Amino acid sequence: MSIAKSVVTGTVYRAPEKRFTQNNVAVSAFVLNIGEREEILMRIISKRNSLDEVVSSISKGEKVLVEGRLQTAAVKMDDGTEKRIYEIDANTIEKLGEGSTSSNSDYGTEEIVKFESDDLSNDLINEDEIPF
Repeated sequence: MSIAKSVVTGTVYRAPEKRFTQNNVAVSAFVLNIGEREEILMRIISKRNSLDEVVSSISKGEKVLVEGRLQTAAVKMDDGTEKRIYEIDANTIEKLGEGSTSSNSDYGTEEIVKFESDDLSNDLINEDEIPF
């Protein structure tokens, strides 16, 4: 069941594996630890060919950002009990850390000042469109 759009960051807990479905569609999966002080593990699934290059370059211990659809799955364990697993069907995967483009120092001050002075917030969402 797909729940909502999700964006998470974390450390790769288990390196990616690539497998193929019966219809010969490549599916890559890895496990991400999204917890800071304790282990909170989430499975990341990628069915998109456009993500193959970045997924194949990821290794255990690297920090990544993942954007996609949060979904749940019920898995039957060996002892017959059911366990609920949370996973993200990834649309975007980005490596973080050294050499990444995620730091604020990559943006010039001209762009920041221009964005603040444009103030598009009133044009984008009217009060009638807010659902609460």
